[in-house]
Amino acid sequence: MNYGTQLSLSGVLTSLHKQDVATNNLANLNTTGFKTEIAMTRQRASVRIEDGLGSMPSDSLIERLGAGVMLAPTMTSHKQGSVMPTGNDLDIAIEGDGFLVVRDASDASSDRVRLTRDGRLARGASGLLVQVATGLPVLDTTNRTISLGDGPVQIDDQGLVTQNGEERGRIALVDVPDRRALHKSGDGLYVPDAASIAGRTSAAGRIRQRALEASTVDEIDALTKVTSAAREVSANLGMIQYQDRFMDRAINVLGRVS
Repeated sequence: MNYGTQLSLSGVLTSLHKQDVATNNLANLNTTGFKTEIAMTRQRASVRIEDGLGSMPSDSLIERLGAGVMLAPTMTSHKQGSVMPTGNDLDIAIEGDGFLVVRDASDASSDRVRLTRDGRLARGASGLLVQVATGLPVLDTTNRTISLGDGPVQIDDQGLVTQNGEERGRIALVDVPDRRALHKSGDGLYVPDAASIAGRTSAAGRIRQRALEASTVDEIDALTKVTSAAREVSANLGMIQYQDRFMDRAINVLGRVS
């Protein structure tokens, strides 16, 4: 492949990825507790360096051009979202750091713990306190489920759940040593790795009843990134067309035997 075409192609692929990430952010503009994703890229090392052939001779001009760009792991911004009052007893928002803990019994692996910032809760058919979006039970500070009866529910800023003057449990609010180890699995859930589960601690944040945390997506910023990425794709495709025409000219005109 022509080297210039290869560079432009790397730009097309990374720009398409950035467009996908920005579009996904835009689609989750109104998703409770959604955290904005940031598309990351990195410069690709030259072939000589990438293949560990540092002692081999190379063209200095080509090395200065670089080898294009590559995708890097997508990052998640965990900044605080706006807290919106709802008036619903079983809606809770997290102010500050921390995640709610739920258990996914459908996961066949040994690690069924999931973390979330989506505080839309409800009383399930069996009386358990569950997430509205997934139906997964919310765990307390002892890793047990919380059962509710009939009547109004009070949840204080430390997660203590009381009903009719009776304590029902304390909602776990945890944090992990490295949030980069959390992987989104859909429905506002994060899958922690084994180290995150083992190293989780009580979070410094507080719970606010009758409120929800809004998405952190900035609509204008997301729209700008979608259009910007589209322009980058178009520009790189244009460069590929130029490279193709130059190659055609080099072969069929400049290389013609008279």
